[in-house]
Amino acid sequence: MTLTELHQKSADFRHTRFAHDGPHGQTREIEHSHCTVRAGGDPKAVRSDNARRSGPQPPAPLNQHDASTRSLNWAAVGEITNRSRAWHGLALVLALVLGAPLWLDARSAASAEGRLDGLNVIAAPDHPFGSAMAKVSLANAKRLGAHAIAVIPFLWQSTPASPKLLRGADMADAELHAAIRDAHTLGLAVLVKPHVWVPDSWAGAVAMNSEAAWNEWFADYRNELQRIAQVAADEHAEALAIGTELTVTTQRPEWNELIAAVRAVYSGRLIYVAHNVEEAEMVPFWDRLDAIGVTLYPPLGADDDRDGRRGTMRAVADRLDALAARTGKSIVVGEVGLRSAEGAAAKPWESAEERASPPDPALQAAVLADWLAALDRPGINGILIWRWFTDPDAGGLTDTDFTVQGKPAERVLLCAWTRECEQGHPGVRLP
Repeated sequence: MTLTELHQKSADFRHTRFAHDGPHGQTREIEHSHCTVRAGGDPKAVRSDNARRSGPQPPAPLNQHDASTRSLNWAAVGEITNRSRAWHGLALVLALVLGAPLWLDARSAASAEGRLDGLNVIAAPDHPFGSAMAKVSLANAKRLGAHAIAVIPFLWQSTPASPKLLRGADMADAELHAAIRDAHTLGLAVLVKPHVWVPDSWAGAVAMNSEAAWNEWFADYRNELQRIAQVAADEHAEALAIGTELTVTTQRPEWNELIAAVRAVYSGRLIYVAHNVEEAEMVPFWDRLDAIGVTLYPPLGADDDRDGRRGTMRAVADRLDALAARTGKSIVVGEVGLRSAEGAAAKPWESAEERASPPDPALQAAVLADWLAALDRPGINGILIWRWFTDPDAGGLTDTDFTVQGKPAERVLLCAWTRECEQGHPGVRLP
């Protein structure tokens, strides 16, 4: 395959959606749509980046002249879940947040010290960064209380073993410039967080078959990363991830030279975002970076087993504490999230494409509140929620994907980030 053919394929990488059947499962193509795909095996599978699912759409804005303001009917949560747990669940999570004044004080005080608390923002089809609607969506995130966003340019390779890697067609340099500028205009810090997209697979499966192939892959990766780093440097982005969940690659010695090459271009904070705490404990080059990044999607058990999931979360947080102490580096949680769907706690990495399920927005809110409480540790210097779209109308109470937009999870985050825990906030779509 020529580079021209490879680039043509990369331009279409947002059009095919795949699902994975759990640990070591077979990939199957299930749908064609204009979307970005996040794929993987155990314990990470597809987290597709399309703006909304098919089916009933969220209620229209009350004020059709202001797309940034929507007031949803909170009673609809009870209708959608068909049980009172939705009401009681939100009351529970708000009580959890309201009962943690020290956590709120610490988070407020630390925001001036470079914390990265906020949202992973995905460029939705027809709403690129720099567009009017993307600016509205970023303003909504700011009104919610976010202090930072992660912006995600994709890199692309045809198979896990392909040494040819190039920039995806989802975000040109001009759009990345616009994303950082528009965020800074709103007072949001920016983490530029590249992801490698592999059709039918995921970044954690990237592995070459020969030393020559490894040399070629790292040369391509270095070239693309330096290009992204230059944009981050030009726009004074607060932080840059040198990679995300490239689990197999991190044991390679090439990372040392790559980090030095990126530092020659970009002088801000460098991190790498490991896949769950297990990879984070194995990365050998933390001493060359400024902070440790990690995604968190461990199995959390049954939806109604709150004690069990909080135990799991505490165990993960304890391991992150130990890692921070061992390395002398702070921790940035680069991703944590959950679908707003029944049964989502058992496999938090599972996508709406993999398993259809009735909406359960209260479960998403409760799990995120539990994570925020569990991760209230001195060594953790930021939590970025997965996820938020540049489409300000994404999400809603009938949506069963990861976005928190237009769902009770917004109220949890508003309370955590602003202390406004009992009432709405202008411009934020709260149920």
